[in-house]
Amino acid sequence: MKKIFSKVFWADKDVEQLVGQMLITGVLTASIVVLSGGALYLWQHGKGGVPDYRVFAGEGVGFTTFSGIFKGAFKFNTREIIQLGVLVLIATPILRVACSLFAFILERDKLYIFITMIVLCIILFSIFGGIKG
Repeated sequence: MKKIFSKVFWADKDVEQLVGQMLITGVLTASIVVLSGGALYLWQHGKGGVPDYRVFAGEGVGFTTFSGIFKGAFKFNTREIIQLGVLVLIATPILRVACSLFAFILERDKLYIFITMIVLCIILFSIFGGIKG
């Protein structure tokens, strides 16, 4: 029996197919979540008046933090459901880079491991390292 974490088990074509399926699944999932949240939002607020755009009001914690988005989405708040779909869309290429890193580790390709780790670190720092004021 082949070991699951060996290059013999994961051929290049298998990794490419896995990455492709992951990208398709991520984009479709994000689209379904955003479309369902948008449809629910229009169903609940479609008859509302025109918002007053003369005064700027920033978004609260429910729209700008992971915990706020997840809590609101599980309470079926429509705007947080839309934000959850956006998070799924953002997470899709990050998972692709992580899967590529896994494939390069199996191949023991040090140059591509190094480059992919730099890319993954830059992406994660950009997401989690921002200053929130």
